[in-house]
Parts: sequence; C-alpha cells; structure tokens
Amino acid sequence: MAFRSLAVALSVIGSLQVANAALTKRVQCPDGIHTATNAACCPLFDVLEDVQQNLFDGGECGEEAHESLRLVFHDAISISNAAGNVGGADGSIVVFDTIETNYHANLGTDEIVQKQKPIIARHNISAGDFVQFAGAVAVSNCPGAPQIPFFLGRPPPVSQAPDGLVPEPFDSVDKILARFADAGPVGFTPVEVVWSLVSHTVAAADLVDPTIPGSPFDSTPGTFDSQFFVETQLKGTLFPGTSGNQGEAESPLAGEMRLQSDHDLARDSRTACEWQSFVNNPTKLRNRFSDVVLKLSLLGHDQSTLTDCSEIIPVPQTINVPATFPAGLTIADVEQACVGTAFPSLATDPGPVTSVPPVAGS
Repeated sequence: MAFRSLAVALSVIGSLQVANAALTKRVQCPDGIHTATNAACCPLFDVLEDVQQNLFDGGECGEEAHESLRLVFHDAISISNAAGNVGGADGSIVVFDTIETNYHANLGTDEIVQKQKPIIARHNISAGDFVQFAGAVAVSNCPGAPQIPFFLGRPPPVSQAPDGLVPEPFDSVDKILARFADAGPVGFTPVEVVWSLVSHTVAAADLVDPTIPGSPFDSTPGTFDSQFFVETQLKGTLFPGTSGNQGEAESPLAGEMRLQSDHDLARDSRTACEWQSFVNNPTKLRNRFSDVVLKLSLLGHDQSTLTDCSEIIPVPQTINVPATFPAGLTIADVEQACVGTAFPSLATDPGPVTSVPPVAGS
C-alpha cells in the first residue's frame, strides 16, 4: 500500500512538472536555432558566440576571462551612497575609458576595455550590459563556478565615475569595509566583502608588482575552488624576484601573489570566520559569489526594470576537487584568526615543492 501511494505521488509530481514546463512559453529567436523565455534575450546568443570565440579564445578561463571579471567589479563599485548613488554598473569605465582607466585603482583595465570595445560595437548592447554579460560568461568558463545571473536593459552612462571609489590592495581593512558599506543604497556588509573576494580564486595581478606580471592569487587560477581561502591563511615568505611593493604581502608559494588587503581581511575579527568558512565548502562558495555578483551588477539600477536573461549564460563544468595544503605545508603553517572554529582538516599535496606559474597571456 505504501509503495502504491508513493507511485501515485510521484506520478502527480511528474504531471505537475510537465504542466509547469508547458506553461513556460518559449519564443523562437530570429536565428531559427535558439529559443528563449523572453524575446529580448535572443540577441545575446550572437553576443555570447562572439565573446567566447573572440575574447575568451573558445571558452577559456584565462587572462581575458580574469580581466573581464575584474572589470565587473571596477565598473560597478564606483557608486557612493554619500554622493547620491550616481554611477554603478553602467559601463562608464568603457564609455569614458580615457578617463577612468587612468585612475590609479583601475590601472591595467585599459587592455581588457580595448578588447571589449570592438565586440560592443558589433552588437546592439549597452556598455553596462556588456561588461556584466562578459563577466558572467567569463565565470562560466571556469570549472567549478556558479552560473551567474544576468539582467539586460542598463541605459548608457551619463558621466564618468568619480575617482577614489575602487578599493586598493594597500587600503586598510577599515577603509575597505567603509567603502563597501557606502556602495549603493544599502551598501555591503563585511561578510559580503568576503563573498566578493571569491573572485580571487580565478585571478592574477599584473601591476601590483610589475616585475612579476600575471602572478595568480592562488595555485589554481584556472579553477573556481576554495584553494585561495586556504593559501591566504598560510604563513608567507618574500621570495627572490619579488619586490615587496606596497599592496603586496608575503606569500606561501613562489610565483603566487598575495595582496596585503587579502592577508589582512583573512585575519581581521570581522571577516576571518567568513573567510575560513569557504575552505572546502564549494556549494557555499558558488552560492555566495553568485549572490554578491548579482548585487554588484544591479548597483545603480532597479531590477524590476531589467529583463532576466540568465538562461543565456552557460552552465559551468562541475568539479569535485578538495582543497589541500601545498606540498611541504601543514596545519602548523596556518595563521588562523577565526576564534572558536577549528580549521578544516586537509591533506597535503605530495612533493616536491614547486612554484606557481604565471597566468598565460599576461
């Protein structure tokens, strides 16, 4: 009797799912190939193909993908509650690139802007929409990443963003948290600041130390994993070839860049426990990063006026790779700052100890 009831219940659920799918009407796109739940999203299929082939080299999680994700943040965070919330995720860093890419915090963004501008010109899409779309597609190319939501319909920017609104790696934790709290109508909490720095799991630095361009922030810059949150909590060394520039902290691995701001946030009482919580927690890593990128992408906009085109963003490859201590390092090398919660138990990679290579194309 119980099995019969279960079968009936499953049959009802299946019928409801089919019915719900039938109620979700899709439209045929003009290309005759794709369909979408909203016709306004159809042109994005052409943009997607262009971006993947001509910006991301066929869909790689490489230098251009990293820089496109960086551009999402640099464009969006340039908004201030104290200054009236003008700006935000509007593409001003592309439209007013001769001004904004020369801001100190934005140095190095000129290269990705120049690569994106011809693609924008080939399509009927605003710069604000394109920056966010390209960033979401960039993330999708990284194994282990979430599918980032994307909303379409941002108008062109009315002016350049003010200088001084993008946090820098030599800023104090107090200054960084205050800047985030002032970004947008409600700002960002210290916990959300940590969420935003999940981006550093697929990132590298070029100009913090110009002598070592393309230095990744963790040992797996092509994979969306929690290795960044392990390695930033390890004791560091100033390796030969590094200059110890302002904004650069000692790193546990040769070839790896550790930003001073990442080092400090990993050890600050307001952020340390959230930082540690991402170690070996891929579900939380994906979900919280998706949440904070959506919030960034809507800065300066009313979500109700935009069109949800998230379905156009590719679904990333799923991976299941546990975090580890780099070869030669153990729990004894952790500088744990989260009081009351034990550091996760991790295996150590087999030796020998090797250096982390720079990101290709840097």
